[in-house]
Amino acid sequence: MEVTRIRALRGPNLWSRHTAIEAVVSCDESERSLDKAFEKRLRERFPRVGALHVPRSSKPVSMAHVLEQATLALQTQAGCQVTFSRTTPTEEPGVFQVVVQYTEEAVGRLAFARAQELCRAAYAGEAFDIAATLAELRDLDEDERLGPSTGAIVEAALKRGIPCRRLTRGSLVQLGWGARQRRIQAAEEDGTSAIAETIAQDKDLTKKVLHSAGVPVPLGRPAADLEDGWAVAQEVGLPVVVKPQGGNQGKGVTVGISSRAHFELAWQEAAQYGDVMVEKYLSGNDYRLLVVGNKLVAAARREPPLVIGDGKHTVRELVAEVNKDPRRGKGHGTSLTQIRIDAIAAACLKGQDLTPESVPPRGQRVILRHNANLSTGGTATDVTDNVHPDVAARAIEAALTVGLDICGVDVICESVLRPLEEQGGGIVEVNAAPGLRMHVSPSFGKGRDVGKAVIEHMFPSGSDGANGRIPLVAVTGTNGKTTTVRLTAHLLATHGLRVGMTNTDGVYANGRQIDSGDCSGPRSARNVLAHPDVDAAVLETARGGLLREGLAFDKCDVAIVTNLGAGDHLGLNYITTLEDLMVLKRVIVLNVAPTGSAVLNAADPNVVAMAARCPGSVVFFAQDGQHPVIKTHLAQGKRVVYVQDGDIVCAERGFEKRLPLSRVPITHKGLIGFQVENALASVGAAWSLGLPWNAIRRGLASFTSDQSAVPGRFNIFDYAGATVIADYGHNPDAINALVSGIRNMPARRRSVVISGAGDRRDEDIREQTRILGAAFDDVILYQDACQRGRADGEVLALLRQGLQGAERASHVEEIHGEFIAIDHALDRLQAGDLCLILIDQVQEALAHIQQRAAKAKRSRKPRAAKAAAPKKPAAKTAAKTAGKAAVKKTAAKTGKKAAP
Repeated sequence: MEVTRIRALRGPNLWSRHTAIEAVVSCDESERSLDKAFEKRLRERFPRVGALHVPRSSKPVSMAHVLEQATLALQTQAGCQVTFSRTTPTEEPGVFQVVVQYTEEAVGRLAFARAQELCRAAYAGEAFDIAATLAELRDLDEDERLGPSTGAIVEAALKRGIPCRRLTRGSLVQLGWGARQRRIQAAEEDGTSAIAETIAQDKDLTKKVLHSAGVPVPLGRPAADLEDGWAVAQEVGLPVVVKPQGGNQGKGVTVGISSRAHFELAWQEAAQYGDVMVEKYLSGNDYRLLVVGNKLVAAARREPPLVIGDGKHTVRELVAEVNKDPRRGKGHGTSLTQIRIDAIAAACLKGQDLTPESVPPRGQRVILRHNANLSTGGTATDVTDNVHPDVAARAIEAALTVGLDICGVDVICESVLRPLEEQGGGIVEVNAAPGLRMHVSPSFGKGRDVGKAVIEHMFPSGSDGANGRIPLVAVTGTNGKTTTVRLTAHLLATHGLRVGMTNTDGVYANGRQIDSGDCSGPRSARNVLAHPDVDAAVLETARGGLLREGLAFDKCDVAIVTNLGAGDHLGLNYITTLEDLMVLKRVIVLNVAPTGSAVLNAADPNVVAMAARCPGSVVFFAQDGQHPVIKTHLAQGKRVVYVQDGDIVCAERGFEKRLPLSRVPITHKGLIGFQVENALASVGAAWSLGLPWNAIRRGLASFTSDQSAVPGRFNIFDYAGATVIADYGHNPDAINALVSGIRNMPARRRSVVISGAGDRRDEDIREQTRILGAAFDDVILYQDACQRGRADGEVLALLRQGLQGAERASHVEEIHGEFIAIDHALDRLQAGDLCLILIDQVQEALAHIQQRAAKAKRSRKPRAAKAAAPKKPAAKTAAKTAGKAAVKKTAAKTGKKAAP
């Protein structure tokens, strides 16, 4: 078995909506049909692997199928919530595509690697340590997945339909898209004041601020050194609390200190985290109140880490038994933390006349720490419903006074059922980025949906953008994608929106290009969706990015499929048939929001077939208003866009809107058929998004087919009276559309300049010149710098083959180099000619043609002026001409250069 390629599909993809590992796996002859003996050896090493079978088939089980099942089972047994996997044979014998869902990419990759080792071990009869493997996967999963606080907020966001993207391996998460995005890091959001956080981190400053606002706080202050700290303890009276002045998560905090020895240990612990403060220990229970915005949303009573004696086991043994609770982990990824026996725990035990090796009598509560933080092994009991309104008011007042919008308020009092002032209670700390796990998964009592409260605070229900989304249009197809993307973006911009756009030319945000090159993949799309100056996004979604990584979004508002035609890039990445291509391109239609629309080409049967799988509504478009799909859809009262009597017609039951094609420059008054289709698709998208008709009309009228608006898409130049058209068409369907588009354009003689992309099939390369040979008089073939895996001259030979028996082409030349070929074609042009140049290096070639056209224009002006000047007398002109001829003859005889 050999794995030749592994990819991480990070969004909805060809196989499913799940994130997944995709691999290409080659099996030799002996691995394509595994026997029962192999299955027995596999089960001996991994009993929970499940029954080996090929789903919905009686075909034999291959090693690729076993790899799939083992990868999924390893993740499942490690605690990952995964269910989807698939193995599909390719057209190559013994080669399979294996796809397995993951929740964390690193865990999925590791599970896939360990599954390979398991399969090889079972095949060879070698040992495999399944316990160590599962432990490794569990540890990695705990390290990789979001912690409970961030996870609770993200889960609430997803329930609301807010898209989420993790920006780092840590807790930094983007919620929403574009201008409506927000960010969180653990339980801290992007609106949290840095000043408020600074105050909360300084425990002494917090106390002063709260005290000045009338909030009850314990006595105490920062201490310069150990002796000064002991002096503070004497001033306020024992017992005391020793803690870092700027700490969190209970680190370095020791409470209930009543002796000098215990104080010194506590001082050493706190001093590890910076300056130390000492304050009066308030007796009572330890409560954490969670304030979000101006509301108390949860409260928990915290208990310190403790064990109950049984008269048989030592404290150390009792702790080990408690730590077996699966809810307890080593970090913050679990609902509880393991209890530690360290110097602080030993000092706490000493105060109870115990050591770690003592055997406490049955029923004795043995406390391992006086502070009750969950991060040090404590437990939590929910008391949200018991909080007295005055206690809630003091907590909210403390949060607002400090300035925190998500705030954990630590309260010490006998009970939250009575006001603090009545029982001598107080607020001992105010925490920014508070831990949420004690409220989400308390040890006892009802869990609270605090993540929902945070999301409601950040994205208020009923507000504009309550789901954090911006209008998103995804565009795919074989031809016309980039022009449709640009025109749709232009319509949105005309309406006043700041538009983010990706296409094969680059990435654009609010009219500014922020990246260049072929940017039609998910990475570029994510960059647009993360840009704060984007109110709407229009994303070209090419096949390559879909195959490599899947979609960059979970749902779109509009999915446009321009056409499939005969397809393009067939034969690459196991997309070998038009049906394969249809299934791939259909991915954006499958992921239309239920409230969204798919805008589909009614004249392309493979595109029409996608309509049945769209979760939202469907808008069909076609030039022919009498097309059966258009007529049937309209008869059902649904939306259609077509052409009639020189107008774009947008119709549905009881409604019709007409937009004259004469006012759509890109279509040349409706003469350029493929541009008409691009306009129809864009209008369908704008209509689906609810743009005003006046904005659509103005946008269509102001969009032109020049090299700045749509570079490489039917850009027209005047070259010394000849018409030059530059286009990036690179497949037979595109060539047919171009030939059809220029058929009605007058020309004395027609020429074409073409190369071929080496990564196309032989028949596709030949078909391009077969089409052109029937439509052009002169054909100039060129070989560009990148042959994409082809041998030197191979593409030119295929292009030549396509011209054999050409109906019209009478002059064929081969030239090496794109710009040399362009120059040669331009030099042959005469006024009234038409030349189609199929460019490869879009920006460079357009700049070159523009430069040549400008130079030709400048050279024509003097000739035109000379022609318009008064003519000299015929006799003088004849004499001057004869004199020049004599000079030239003399120069020819002598070999000298004639004077100018």
